[in-house]
Amino acid sequence: MKPSPFFRTSARLLVTLALAFTAAACSDDGDGNTPDAGTSVDAGTTTPMYAFVAQVNVDSVSTSYIVLTETLDPATPLSLTNATQINGRALGSGVSKSGAIFVSSNANGTVTRYNLTANNTLEKAGEVSFAGKGITSIGEYQNQFQYVSETKAYYFDGRNSQVIVWNPKDMTLTNSISLPEMTIAGSTTTFASNPLRVGTKVLMPLGWRAGAAVTKQAGIIVVDTTNDSAVVVKDDRCGYVRDGIVGSDNQVYLATEAYGAAEKRVSGSNPTVPTPCLLKFDPATNKYDEAFFKELGTLTNGGATGSLLAGPNGTGYLRVLDETLYPVQADTVARTLASAVAWKWWKFDPAAGTNATLVDTLPASTGSSFLYEMNGRTVFSEFTNNSGTTNYRELTDLSGNLVATHQGLSFSFLQLR
Repeated sequence: MKPSPFFRTSARLLVTLALAFTAAACSDDGDGNTPDAGTSVDAGTTTPMYAFVAQVNVDSVSTSYIVLTETLDPATPLSLTNATQINGRALGSGVSKSGAIFVSSNANGTVTRYNLTANNTLEKAGEVSFAGKGITSIGEYQNQFQYVSETKAYYFDGRNSQVIVWNPKDMTLTNSISLPEMTIAGSTTTFASNPLRVGTKVLMPLGWRAGAAVTKQAGIIVVDTTNDSAVVVKDDRCGYVRDGIVGSDNQVYLATEAYGAAEKRVSGSNPTVPTPCLLKFDPATNKYDEAFFKELGTLTNGGATGSLLAGPNGTGYLRVLDETLYPVQADTVARTLASAVAWKWWKFDPAAGTNATLVDTLPASTGSSFLYEMNGRTVFSEFTNNSGTTNYRELTDLSGNLVATHQGLSFSFLQLR
């Protein structure tokens, strides 16, 4: 869900900014080296370097800024001065601590590689155009880019119902996987903000909207990275099922995203609006569990509930609307409601079969939270000041403490070393 539009590994799950390169391509010692990648990062440098990509809209003209910083000071907003400027609404993706960031924009269908230099600046190191595959604009979320190895990455393209296979080392286009099943007539395809990785598979949950209305259809793209084959698996019991985690039972649990919950809440008793739900999907067989279906509200004492974000050890967090913070009126719009700073965090263990419980130490935030890794800790983003500011708050210790803030919207962040 957008307000207007964790290299995290376990035996079960990898939910990342971008999927890892092979061990030979990206070490975990924080030195920022990527063999043969062409970067000039000082191998002796251990101070973290972070890249924030801020999208700023002025008079309907969007400009983006890649802000580099070694320090995170919650009391001082990150400055856009001296940042690398990109036309349009840009995204930055890549592999954590690899010393490179791949920048795309809704202004064109090109991906540009920037390497972090020894002087802590960004240096262009090649580009690849996807225009030959019908792509003229790249938008939405950074995790539509998934990195499998030093020489292979995927871009999930909803407009053309395909997955682009490309080489981030040589910056060349390799192949494309046509998936016409992604298309639903009259509906727009949208992707998960946090795709999943199970073994050699990339799992990308899907959601569809017909205008502002949620389409009653769930789906997930499963890509086998060993042979670049892919399938779309659908379920028609509910809609906008764009969030998921891998439970402690190794099953994938998929939930309606906050926007779908907001639309259901403002629709009242309208039966045509899908009820937010929880589904179970087996990544070994690529099948939904037909006997498993839960209405999300039944897990949270009846509150408007949407989104499922990964927590530790197969647990997750559901987002639940607190109407004492944002009362729903007759004229409340779903998009505005989903973006309100009024969604509480409830911890949930889907494999245990128990209801969710409120995490009262975390502040309410916008329903459109994204998870990022900052030097081994997980933070979530929130949009405030009428979507003019992005905050990053601590999730790992469940404190919600402010970590960083900057002007503009951010749908991408990457730790470069």
